Amino acid sequence: MKNLENKAALITGGTKGIGFGIAEALLKEGINVAITGRNLETAQEAASQLNNLANKTAKAIAIEADVRDYESQERAVQKAVNEFGKLDIVIANAGLGHFGSVEDLSVEQWQETIDTNLSGPFYTLKASVDQLKDNKGYYISISSLAGTNFFKGGSAYNASKFGLTGFSQAAMLDLRNYGVKVSTIMPGSVSTYFAGNEPDESDAWKIQIEDIGELVVDLLKMNSRTLPSKIEVRPTTPPSK
Repeated sequence: MKNLENKAALITGGTKGIGFGIAEALLKEGINVAITGRNLETAQEAASQLNNLANKTAKAIAIEADVRDYESQERAVQKAVNEFGKLDIVIANAGLGHFGSVEDLSVEQWQETIDTNLSGPFYTLKASVDQLKDNKGYYISISSLAGTNFFKGGSAYNASKFGLTGFSQAAMLDLRNYGVKVSTIMPGSVSTYFAGNEPDESDAWKIQIEDIGELVVDLLKMNSRTLPSKIEVRPTTPPSK
């Protein structure tokens, strides 16, 4: 198994939920982590919490950035490199969901979903690709089971996640000859604050954020000859309908 200490990671949308869970898992492996969020104060509070949980050899920093803006992603990558000297791991996690019939979904809601969930991961990879090539790094996007399974009221979200799954798989083929690994993780129901959910005891059956963190660590530790390029992950026992 690989020793991950002293590597450096950038996680978009790392202030809560899946991104926060991944950041915590990486820090405990000795990986320095930069988390991004659109609100600097919120990101700084999350980084402070993470540093209280971290391996003493690693630290978390906060960066204000918006994945919908390519130049913002360029600045975020540069700030992470300035702090850590390099970038080995990039996690494109930031995402949102607007749900409803195509009759009711606004043009603005459609655009925000596509800009965040699909253009955002492209901007993040585009801004960091030179660092990943230089360091034979790893890019992981957080897609969804909604990236292969459509559902009523999910036109914008399905479109964004179907697109993200396809983008990630094509990027994997583009970059693997440089020694860069690309994977997409496609979770089902996760206990987070996504789409207005309030995690509580009733979410115990769901995937927990630390489970996704553990999965990311497992990917990073896998032998360099082997690449799980698309990983579907779902609760073992969902509630009976």
